[in-house]
Amino acid sequence: MSANTRSPVELPTNKDLVLKVIPMPADCNANGDIFGGWVMAQVDLAGSVLPARYVQGRMATVAVNEFIFKQPVRVGDILSFFAHVTRIGNTSITVQVEVFAERYAAQGNYIKVTQASLTYVAIDEKGKPRPIPKP
Repeated sequence: MSANTRSPVELPTNKDLVLKVIPMPADCNANGDIFGGWVMAQVDLAGSVLPARYVQGRMATVAVNEFIFKQPVRVGDILSFFAHVTRIGNTSITVQVEVFAERYAAQGNYIKVTQASLTYVAIDEKGKPRPIPKP
């Protein structure tokens, strides 16, 4: 099934919408699609939103556990980034991020374009891991 005939999907209701963004022509590769690295940077930003609520201070991305590009992202797509925490350790938090695109000409219809799992670690002023405060 081609990308143009994929059935639209429902947006997740059990995850937090943490970012919405529209890629622009400056974000394109030579094929006219959005650079994968640009998408990865947006996923890293989106993934950091929920851990920031727990960490209460500095944190750093320590691992990209999984990153799957399912469909190309195009200029003008309206991207919605949904996240949920999958694990909270002593110093680290793992987050699952799913990215859905509304094609500019087909607004209201979503397709899943990317999914990723990232781990963030709470760090002190010297950049060393520190415990995550307990709620």
